[in-house]
Amino acid sequence: MRVVRTIGSLRQEIKKIKSREKTIGFVPTMGALHEGHLSLIRKARRENDVVMVSVFVNPKQFGPKEDFQAYPRPEKKDILLAKDEKVDIIFHPSEKEMYPTGFLTSISVEGITGILCGASRPGHFRGVTTVVGKLLNLIEPDILYLGQKDAQQAIVIKRMVADLNLPVTVKICPTIRDDDGLALSSRNQYLTPDQQQEAPILFRALKIGKKNILNGERNAAKIVDCIRKTITKHSKGKVDYIVCVNADTLAPVEWIKGRIMLALAVKFGQTRLIDNIVVRA
Repeated sequence: MRVVRTIGSLRQEIKKIKSREKTIGFVPTMGALHEGHLSLIRKARRENDVVMVSVFVNPKQFGPKEDFQAYPRPEKKDILLAKDEKVDIIFHPSEKEMYPTGFLTSISVEGITGILCGASRPGHFRGVTTVVGKLLNLIEPDILYLGQKDAQQAIVIKRMVADLNLPVTVKICPTIRDDDGLALSSRNQYLTPDQQQEAPILFRALKIGKKNILNGERNAAKIVDCIRKTITKHSKGKVDYIVCVNADTLAPVEWIKGRIMLALAVKFGQTRLIDNIVVRA
């Protein structure tokens, strides 16, 4: 496994891979790798000749009061985990390498980025699409692997790829969870012991919503209200949003029909957790 830190070196590696007509599977990350990331890497390993992982804590997707400075950066551990999963190349650039002095360009997907997480994190998805667009341009992967936990992010990136005719297949893979149902996230380590006990209510509440839909409830407002009441009754979490939306377009729905997604964001102290569940009615 090679750790590449400069764009020049990365391009040399990509040129060699392409000259041998090898397929590339790519997993973009901000590091602090956990089982969720590793599940994406394993799928990429099964389906491609070469597996590439990026590790870059992207400052452009953090707001001024968010946790950019505190975000975990266990570089040695990440490299060991990637090596164990037979990753071929890690691209681990510095901020200056990705955004040199004078950098002025951004990629913006309209319409679906100002809602849900985008409503409380203005500019977040512009930072995501800018860095992912840049990484796709540099790495030229055949397949890009993303996690369902970050559903809005995945939908936004798919839209960008389609709109810009980028030659990559986007695969969205299932959310990986702890035994208690809590979706794995690098930010889970911020939770206090009490918050760790409470946070699994998010998935339990989503499952109650799903069960109600499968039992015949079609009023989206009633499903959302049930989820909200479940969370507030069993935790001190402060709800940012709970929505029922089209699972492919994020358009809000009032009457549940077809493939929909129940999605939420809840803060436990300063830690904001997201989760979602897809239901076909």
